[in-house]
Amino acid sequence: MADPLFWLALSLLLVAVSLTAVLMVAIPAMRELSRAARSAEKLFDTLGRELPPTLEAIRLTGLELTELTDELNDGIHQAGQVVKQVDQGFTSARQQAKAVNTGTKSAWAGARAAWRAWTKTTPSPKPKPKNLGHRPSTLPTPRATQGNQPGLNSPASSLPTPAPDQSQLRSPSVPSQPPNPETDADPQPRPLD
Repeated sequence: MADPLFWLALSLLLVAVSLTAVLMVAIPAMRELSRAARSAEKLFDTLGRELPPTLEAIRLTGLELTELTDELNDGIHQAGQVVKQVDQGFTSARQQAKAVNTGTKSAWAGARAAWRAWTKTTPSPKPKPKNLGHRPSTLPTPRATQGNQPGLNSPASSLPTPAPDQSQLRSPSVPSQPPNPETDADPQPRPLD
């Protein structure tokens, strides 16, 4: 067994068998790698064609979302203003309703008072005659004469009447002082013009 050729041939045979086994396993693996490389190439081509428009659409969508957010904020602000205006309108309507209620109560109370005064059956007091500054007459009252003879006057009635003092006369249309019904009561009624 010391023949070196035998060992060389045996070594070469083992190497050949190993290489055959490796090739038999490597060929299907190489085929799968080539298929994976082709699939990756197709994927990269598809990504190269589809990715830029997708990225552009994503960018445009982001811009539209920003615009919608701004419009939504403006709408919320305007809705807040409308709510404030509606609240002010309610407050104003409430105040006007209170004013109308107060006016209605006042009118109703006035109408009730007027109705009570209208239907009240107590006689109204007679008005006191106004004192216009006239003095009571100083003329004597006629007396019955002795014997009841008509045509005969008593000696007192034939006397002339004294003229009134001009400083004590007052104009009946314009009194110098307002009349006081308690102290300036005129005992005789004023003659009608």
